[in-house]
Amino acid sequence: MKKSLIHLSLIAALFTTGCNSENHEKATEETVYSVSSPLIQDTTTLQEYVCQIRSIQHIELRALEKGYLKDIYVDEGQAIKKGQLMFQIMPSLYKAEAKKAEAEAQFAKIEYLNTKALADSNIVSKNELALARATYDQALAELDLANVHLSFTEIRAPFSGIMGRFNVRQGSLLDEGELLTELSDNTKVWVYFNVSEAEYLNYSTKIDKNNLQKVNLQMANNKLFQHQGEIETIEADFNNETGNIAFRATFPNPEGLLRHGETGNILIPTTTKDAIIIPQKATFEILDKKYVFVVGEDNIVTSRSIVIEKELTHIYIVKSGLSKDDKILIDGIRTVKGGDKISYKFIEPAEVVSHLSLYAE
Repeated sequence: MKKSLIHLSLIAALFTTGCNSENHEKATEETVYSVSSPLIQDTTTLQEYVCQIRSIQHIELRALEKGYLKDIYVDEGQAIKKGQLMFQIMPSLYKAEAKKAEAEAQFAKIEYLNTKALADSNIVSKNELALARATYDQALAELDLANVHLSFTEIRAPFSGIMGRFNVRQGSLLDEGELLTELSDNTKVWVYFNVSEAEYLNYSTKIDKNNLQKVNLQMANNKLFQHQGEIETIEADFNNETGNIAFRATFPNPEGLLRHGETGNILIPTTTKDAIIIPQKATFEILDKKYVFVVGEDNIVTSRSIVIEKELTHIYIVKSGLSKDDKILIDGIRTVKGGDKISYKFIEPAEVVSHLSLYAE
């Protein structure tokens, strides 16, 4: 009696398993999946690089003489013109030295003229005249030097630009060489970004020296700077620690929006000929590798590993693993497994890509 019950249970279990398997296959066969092929077309993408923005001229302004800072004629962040007076060091001592040097030069001049008159009358020798002339020339040199020191008490802008932060205040006692502030010329900016060795080689083999590479700048607020720049130069050496080399692009900055020290992203357009484009949602990942389901002629799906070249919004550009004639599953990839036989409808690749925003899961 017990053996009969066991036999009946086994038969029921086998019957149930068989029914479930049959129902699964039937459900798989009844589902109609969407299938397409990769879209092959020339595609322009943007390569992005973190960058640092530098003024085309950015210098430190330092005191050339020691003394008390008498006046400050500008303000931080102010736009100033070349030659404009910015700082005045108290000039009293230097004015006195200049007057002293002027008086000594005048005395030496009189001595020289008197000696010359005597030499013309053959009363004194030519050597005495030469000595008087040398004394006069030395006095003139001392006067010039005194006037230079006096002029150093006035600190004027060497070029037009934007004033930086003040490191001193009116009345400060300055030492020679003490940092006063910084000055930036922002009419143009230099933008530096690092490029890998492989990208450098690709760029260098395609560069046209007569037509510099145009680039765009994405600012820190994610908006594009309104003016395009050009890659003008590449540094001489690679960084041995990072394996990168620095590129420099120059951007016009007529509105003065960009300032020294800002950051952003350089966007370089690159064109890929006959790019293999597929939807991102048609892929799945196993152990950091990308796969797609490829549908064979017998409607059986098999998984295939692919290598991604570039990632864009909703799409991948495939480097290897697919060809234009392959049929790939573009939906329901979580409901099938390798070896399943499916029913499908084919959708043209261009239609799939054009409606990605509608299909995106």
